[in-house]
Amino acid sequence: MVAFSWDKTTIKTDNGEEKEGIAPVIISASRSTDIPAWHAKWFINRLNKGYVKWINPFNQQPQYVSFDKTRAVVFWSKNPEPLIPYLDEVKERGINYYFQFTVNDYEDEKLEPNVPSLEERIATFKELSNRIGKEKVIWRFDPLILTDNITVEKLLEKIYRVGCEIHDYTEKLVISFADIGIYTKVQRNLKKAGIGYREFREESMKKIAEGIQEINKEWGLEVSTCAEKVDLSKYNIEHNKCIDDDLMVKIFNKDKELMEFLGAEPVNNLMGEKKYVLKKGKNLKDKGQRLACGCIVSKDIGQYNTCRHLCVYCYANYSKNTVESNMRRYDKNYESILRD
Repeated sequence: MVAFSWDKTTIKTDNGEEKEGIAPVIISASRSTDIPAWHAKWFINRLNKGYVKWINPFNQQPQYVSFDKTRAVVFWSKNPEPLIPYLDEVKERGINYYFQFTVNDYEDEKLEPNVPSLEERIATFKELSNRIGKEKVIWRFDPLILTDNITVEKLLEKIYRVGCEIHDYTEKLVISFADIGIYTKVQRNLKKAGIGYREFREESMKKIAEGIQEINKEWGLEVSTCAEKVDLSKYNIEHNKCIDDDLMVKIFNKDKELMEFLGAEPVNNLMGEKKYVLKKGKNLKDKGQRLACGCIVSKDIGQYNTCRHLCVYCYANYSKNTVESNMRRYDKNYESILRD
């Protein structure tokens, strides 16, 4: 099978140089940092310029990314409020979007020191949902983490407390279980913060799933896991696709270019109404993600060590000092998040 690749294009940079780049149809903004919270103006500036310079975190080489063919953006955020004033600009460009909006409740434990208060985040969630539609605002309680002070029962209480506030403003809940053991830097940061953690075992995962299933009888949400191998289908919890072609076909089906890229075709239902469905045979699974990840291909434009939330469990930041040092190079008018 031929590996997937985005169309190539020539990009004229801010200083007038011509660079070879790619023209992705779907942008992820971003798994690597919270662009809506900390880099909203930078994102809009780059959208207006037509491209971004992305820095590969493994070899530090630049890649130029054009927005010319972009039909959809998936935003990931714990606080999208700074981006909300710019959403009309995104819409005016004919670009579709939806949000993966993480609303956790770790205030007492101080695991997310620089996110707004839970009350503020809930208000933002409702505001965003009312503005763009609840089908475009996916609630993530992510990651679920067990510590000396956070038990399975306490996690379920936290999920219930948040969900009672926002379940009418979304259609879906996505969860994941913290994998602390595979990230040495996360282990170090938790230890430095004096937080004793415990890894999830299948038994505790199933207790969480059983509890969510019971809670969800009140809410009626679709519930899925993000990049988890464990099978929780008996609890009505499925494996998720965060970059989701099925969702895009459902909510963006008026965009013919996007439907063509996804491999969706119009069919008439029994009522004679036209509906798009994904045809079999077009495999867009993102092979650059973990094996259990269900996402389709996208181009992420974020940069590690640039998120000021400083969540103690985060894999995308090396340390507080690294983030603070990097952010002294931040320039909302530059072609990448950090100046060279």
